[in-house]
Amino acid sequence: MSRYRGPRLKLIRRLKNLPGFTGKSETPNVKEFRVATDQSASRKISQFCVRLEAKQRLRFNYGLTERQLLKYVRIARKARGSTGQVPLQLLEMRLDNVIFHLGMASTIPAARQLVSHRHILVNNRIVDIPSYRRKPRDITTTRNRPTSYNAPKGKFPGGDNVPDHLAVSLSEGGRLTGLVNRIANRESVNLNINELLVVEYYSRKA
Repeated sequence: MSRYRGPRLKLIRRLKNLPGFTGKSETPNVKEFRVATDQSASRKISQFCVRLEAKQRLRFNYGLTERQLLKYVRIARKARGSTGQVPLQLLEMRLDNVIFHLGMASTIPAARQLVSHRHILVNNRIVDIPSYRRKPRDITTTRNRPTSYNAPKGKFPGGDNVPDHLAVSLSEGGRLTGLVNRIANRESVNLNINELLVVEYYSRKA
């Protein structure tokens, strides 16, 4: 299954808060929350639907294809540690997601475009693979100038929203530099999701 390219508003209404997809974390309206709660209480939701929604939220937030997400789950099953948290750590260390968290792009799809257009350097080398896995002490910079997202704003990129495992600085020439301090942990994930539901969804495929 290819990457989603349909209408975003319809998807956001169905899956609620997707910070990597929309570029912001929204606080749900109390009235809307009550209506949704009443509707969910009036009809019985199967466990398959619950797992499917969790999988879709994870997939669309990070902009993955079905095959890519299944690959991360399979890697997690062979790795040490929590099977649910390992895929989240791998996703958080992707180059496109790191660029998004550093404030170099407004969304993960926008960060993916920056990488694909060869605007990003990792350790002073051009990397055009959005899924490139970042490692501790890796340095990310933008080529020649600030990104189009931050240049008009005149603000320091990332601000207070940069996770603890990352650090960002701005040089005198307006060049952005990001540093990976360590591997991301569960607290770094700005997505309200039960990752075990995703693992359970793929239990028969992985």
